[in-house]
Amino acid sequence: MNSYDAWAHPRLAAQVLRPRRDGHSEVALRVESLQGAQQVLRLEQAIHALPGVRGVSVDAPARRVRVVWDTERTTLPSLLQAFAAMRCAAQPLRSDSIDDTRTRESHDMLKRLLVAGMFAMQVMTYAFVIYIGVVDFVDFTTRGLFRWLSLISTVPVMFYSAHPFTVGAVQELRERRLGINLPVALAVWLVFFASAFSTVHGTGEIYFDSVTMFVFLLLAGRYVELRARHRSGALGDAVIDGTPLLAERRKADGTLETIPAIELLPGDCVHISEGSTVPADGVLESSRIQVDEALLTGESTPVTRQRGEHLAAGSVLLTGPAQLRVEHGGDATAAARIGALGAHARLTREASVLRSDVELRRFVARVLILTVATAAGWLLFDPSRAFASAVAVLVIACPCAFALTAPAALTRALGVLAQRGVLVADSAALAVLDRVDLAMLDKTGTLTVPHLDPPDIEVLRGGEASTLLAIAAALARESSHPVAQAVANAAAGLPLLRAEEVRVTPGGGISGQVDGRELRLGQITFALGSEAPRSDDRLWLADAGGALATFRLRERPRHDAQATIDTLRGEGVDILIASGDTSSRVAATARTLGIDTWHAAQTPEDKFELLKAARTHGHITLAVGDGTNDVPVLAGADVSAALATGTEVAQAQADLLLLHGHLRGLIEARVIARQVQQVIAQGRRWSLGYNLCAIPFAALGLVPPWLAAIGMSLSSLAVVVNAWRIGRQQASQPVLHA
Repeated sequence: MNSYDAWAHPRLAAQVLRPRRDGHSEVALRVESLQGAQQVLRLEQAIHALPGVRGVSVDAPARRVRVVWDTERTTLPSLLQAFAAMRCAAQPLRSDSIDDTRTRESHDMLKRLLVAGMFAMQVMTYAFVIYIGVVDFVDFTTRGLFRWLSLISTVPVMFYSAHPFTVGAVQELRERRLGINLPVALAVWLVFFASAFSTVHGTGEIYFDSVTMFVFLLLAGRYVELRARHRSGALGDAVIDGTPLLAERRKADGTLETIPAIELLPGDCVHISEGSTVPADGVLESSRIQVDEALLTGESTPVTRQRGEHLAAGSVLLTGPAQLRVEHGGDATAAARIGALGAHARLTREASVLRSDVELRRFVARVLILTVATAAGWLLFDPSRAFASAVAVLVIACPCAFALTAPAALTRALGVLAQRGVLVADSAALAVLDRVDLAMLDKTGTLTVPHLDPPDIEVLRGGEASTLLAIAAALARESSHPVAQAVANAAAGLPLLRAEEVRVTPGGGISGQVDGRELRLGQITFALGSEAPRSDDRLWLADAGGALATFRLRERPRHDAQATIDTLRGEGVDILIASGDTSSRVAATARTLGIDTWHAAQTPEDKFELLKAARTHGHITLAVGDGTNDVPVLAGADVSAALATGTEVAQAQADLLLLHGHLRGLIEARVIARQVQQVIAQGRRWSLGYNLCAIPFAALGLVPPWLAAIGMSLSSLAVVVNAWRIGRQQASQPVLHA
């Protein structure tokens, strides 16, 4: 049985197939090898040729393909084999990942754009005949006919293509707020009704060409912005789709069985073939392998993992095969948590943009006041020109470019940062990050990582150092704390032991059973009891009979800590260490990294008081941490960042998540945040300058509505294109000269 035959199992197929009302089935597939338009076209043609296939939809940026077909005529294994034959191996995704929203939104906007474009060209053809009448005689019957044809051709544009603007304007009026849709809807409907009135009565000017062109160009700008936003969202999908649905579990008799990965339980032994994707988080039981962790860390360089080290779901095995002991599966994996955070970030971004754009409402109010003033002025001097001039002002001053600036810039910024290993949970942080003047950093796990060398192990009783280290590592693997991970990493290559009934005590240590013996690993007071001296800073391993060994962990700065601190300090940011560790260790780290201000033995409450004092003195603060004790400062700082190697509670409170555990992500984020603010400022300066130059001409009746529509639409497109340049230049270089 090949790997595709497993998908014939009803329980497994039920996870990925979504039944449709027409009796067909739908599946979403992850296809990593999609490259180029020609390959996409060949793949579509090959899949369409299969019996029973009704539709194929390819989303190249997201590396997704959706197929609708009759499973009675072509089975799911046969469909997957067809993809493999095209050298486009496909991985089925869970049926709940089939989200029609993005595809439906894109298709709807494209259809409205095409309708507007088709009828705009037709109306321009009719208008050409009418314009000829200005310089050459065209009889009134012919002119009337073409005016009516223009009206008929404009109706689909108004009631279909312009429908989003109309609905948006009604919604804004219901909510009693001024937004971008209100002036757009007013402009197109006023012009349409006035032109329709002139057509019916056979006198007066008509502006059907202006209306249709205006709607078409505005839809074109929105479609470009929509595609950019969807491309950014596809990055989050790549993380969510990274975990496979199938896994090969080793049974008690040593044979392998193919099961859904979601059914993996802690303690299961999983076989991973070379080139396959790791289906769950767990501990490596093979001696030595190489994996590609680019999906999770952003680093394309292969990583070597040894026995006892952790593997994350979504990693790709480059050398193998390998055996994995499962720790977390399904929605509890690191890839699933990161994907969920990315989805939350996109929702938060859209909500924050909607809440914060107060300036847009003011801009719209000024445009409406200026339009009324223009109409009133012309009514006093030349009523025949009042309507055309007012419409030209309303169209040319439309705040589309103003409104698109922030969403386009933020969409681009979040996509660039995701590619560079930084997830933004709250886009409002990018507006503050560049203005930060004080960074409060945790020490252990943030600035430094613990390290254990074999000479730092002192055996008290119970065996050799390697034996006791293997026992300690069995407990340490059950915790994500940096100290525990240092012990686990030091035991790489030693026999792998399994701990049972493990209990983690925050601030104390880990207890559990190894080979039936009750053991404790942690601080001396935790391992030996409350009567033990409190001055010892070693890690202790003990059983019911007392201490077995001590481990003196040493700390070393993260490889990029010094460069990050130097860069922040060079940009005028004061650095402060707030740590719960002892004074000697904090002082040593501060001295190594050249940090003058530090605070040791800090409780979570102490850290929060330091933060409050800094904010009271007017500082804009950045808090960086990785542990549960950092949660108060992460929640209270102006901007907060957490490392992906930290606790889930810390990650949930942070505005930024550094996926690959590198502090240089802070510098990347500040660079992009600076460029975002530049783009937003440039876009709004451009909008202001454009309006100051164009509105006087429109108010004086020198700009016809059709020319105003072209100017407004090109202005909006310029803003969107400018936002694409974020992340392509250094922070010191201007993105666009306004």
